[in-house]
Amino acid sequence: QVQLVESGGGLVQAGGSLRLSCAASGSIFSINTMGWYRQAPGKQRELVAAINSFGSTNYADSVKGRFTVSRDNAKNTVYLEMNSLKPADTAVYYCHLAVMVRDYWGQGTQVTVSS
Repeated sequence: QVQLVESGGGLVQAGGSLRLSCAASGSIFSINTMGWYRQAPGKQRELVAAINSFGSTNYADSVKGRFTVSRDNAKNTVYLEMNSLKPADTAVYYCHLAVMVRDYWGQGTQVTVSS
């Protein structure tokens, strides 16, 4: 059974930084895509950033130049470095793993950016 455990959310002032981590455990095929989605109150869940096993990345336009996604394949861990945070970044951030034809989600971690 695959599990995703997130850490690193919290409260930060606008312009500040946070780093999210997500560790995947269980039987995971080595070729996969890990990433982060977020959902703000009253809005749909949206892709923030993703990275595949080969290091190719994809970012939402709203976070390009501010957020960096990375991963440690040996640890099955994905990171999201968030800089120059804005109040609009406030949301619950979910770790996501896509492997073969299945999707897995973390429990979510709250990120709140105060103005």
